Amino acid sequence: MRRTEAAEQLGRFVREHRTDGARRLRQAGIWLMVGAVGTAFGMPVAIASVGTTDGAPGLAGLLLGVGLVGWGLGIWRLVQAFRTREQCFDIHERGFTHRVAGTATVIPWQDVAQVSTSGGDGRPLADARGMGSTCEIRLHSGRRIRVDAFTEDLRDLAVVHRAVHLGQFPQGRGR
Repeated sequence: MRRTEAAEQLGRFVREHRTDGARRLRQAGIWLMVGAVGTAFGMPVAIASVGTTDGAPGLAGLLLGVGLVGWGLGIWRLVQAFRTREQCFDIHERGFTHRVAGTATVIPWQDVAQVSTSGGDGRPLADARGMGSTCEIRLHSGRRIRVDAFTEDLRDLAVVHRAVHLGQFPQGRGR
């Protein structure tokens, strides 16, 4: 569905919130590099430490652990980047459109069952890693749409919460 068709169904366009897929891919690449480096240094140290009880087995475990965490987080971010490629939320007066990879779903406000948000957990650089502020939109159909800190103006998506819970619907441009 094109944006103009959604606008006809949901009223005037208010604003757009895009998800930064390139940043997710960059993070995936960084984590995969950490995994590769940890594994590349950890394997020789592990092989060399066979039969010894000095500090080498601990160092090998640390390096292999860093490698395993890097591979895991890198693959997770890579899958997430491909599942949410080109994700965008278009807010309208009577609902919103959720677009992912060329597919758009029109969601009127009355189809939203619950909106829950978290303002972050206070960890340093949590929002930069995409692990800080989040918003989850649950629909009456049972579908859940998770929005994280990779989405532009995540805090402005609180308009969904206000529309659903408080009945304060956004006003379109030109009013």
